[in-house]
Amino acid sequence: MYQLNKDLLSELQSAKEVFWENPSLNSNSITKSGLKEMVEAEERLARFSPLLKKLFPETVNGMIESPIKHLDSMQRTLQDYYKSPIHGQIILKCDNDLPIAGSIKARGGVYEVLKIAEAIAIERGWINESVDYSILGSKRFQEFYSQYTITVGSTGNLGLSIGVIGASLGFKVTVHMSRDAKLWKKELLREKGVEVVEHEQDFSHAVAEGRKQCMSDPKVFFIDDENSKDLFIGYSVAALRLRDQLESEGLKVDREHPLIVYLPCGVGGGPGGVTFGLKHVFGEHVHCYFAEPVQSPCMLLGLATGKHERISVRDIHLTNRTEADGLAVARPSALAGRMIQNMLNGFFTISDETLFKLLAQLHISESISLEPSALAGMIGPVQPSVQEHLSSIGVDLSHATHLVWATGGSLVPPSNMEEYIETGKGFLE
Repeated sequence: MYQLNKDLLSELQSAKEVFWENPSLNSNSITKSGLKEMVEAEERLARFSPLLKKLFPETVNGMIESPIKHLDSMQRTLQDYYKSPIHGQIILKCDNDLPIAGSIKARGGVYEVLKIAEAIAIERGWINESVDYSILGSKRFQEFYSQYTITVGSTGNLGLSIGVIGASLGFKVTVHMSRDAKLWKKELLREKGVEVVEHEQDFSHAVAEGRKQCMSDPKVFFIDDENSKDLFIGYSVAALRLRDQLESEGLKVDREHPLIVYLPCGVGGGPGGVTFGLKHVFGEHVHCYFAEPVQSPCMLLGLATGKHERISVRDIHLTNRTEADGLAVARPSALAGRMIQNMLNGFFTISDETLFKLLAQLHISESISLEPSALAGMIGPVQPSVQEHLSSIGVDLSHATHLVWATGGSLVPPSNMEEYIETGKGFLE
């Protein structure tokens, strides 16, 4: 039916954990224009830092950034449990601790809302790029922004990021939540004064309903998780920050010290933007793999068939049901797949059971608590298929840095997290 290897198609349909290497990988896929867009985004975020520092004191001088952590104990746990050696070291990029929204979505989501706010104010001649942007947090601006609505479709974390920053600036915010969104995320948004519209259908339906809302009203801005370039570039800025963090830790990235990055993937915008940024910063010395649930491998399908957003996991009879709510997406981004189709090394899929095992192992070994979707990349360093693929393209892992991108978890209520951990321990037993 599709241009997929029959064995791969059969394994996907059987919801098995699979690996797919990207035959379109091309080390010459970076562009000067891409780097220029990233730098412009970083400069815009710098202009907003006085405002973010004022509204969110938990930021580091108004910078939305997360730390990296070495996972020595987890590395030993993974090697022992999976009987697979890990050459090099594992570190965690802790976007679960990002200020404002506690997930990777604080990068792209916050950035696009800030860009909207800036554009409105500049158009009216109220600010220019040389003024102190903290004035945008004044009562006068909040009252003005209240005339506008920002709307988005989300499985949870993007809605949280946009709801929190949008409401803080004074915008009305409407979040269309798919059936996969967790109750606590809906409740937190409502506490922030955000209108939450619940849908019994999936992510794509929620996005479509959000898109409809803005079509007839010029004062409604729709943030499109399936197509937004601003979201994508907002995520990409992470690479510039990571470069500085690795340097400060004395971690080199070069031919002898490759950087292997494992990213959970839902619709693809977040990991796609990060990959785009990483390839522009580190070039051929960074290698990126996406991890998707066995029931929701939408980006894998999109790239493997070349159909991108024109194919759904339901077309191969998968359910799109997973406890990894942020990854429960049936149809991939129209934008992200095309932007990174020559930059990505490959994909692996992961079962919910494996996610919960990893969640419990990380909590036990490192006292770090993540939501299930954020563990998708953690299996990467012990994946024999990943190691074989890297070897086949001439990558020596002896001194590699394996970076697992943790995408969310710090806002999960303690009772929910305790339930996640107990579920994982049950699977381990």
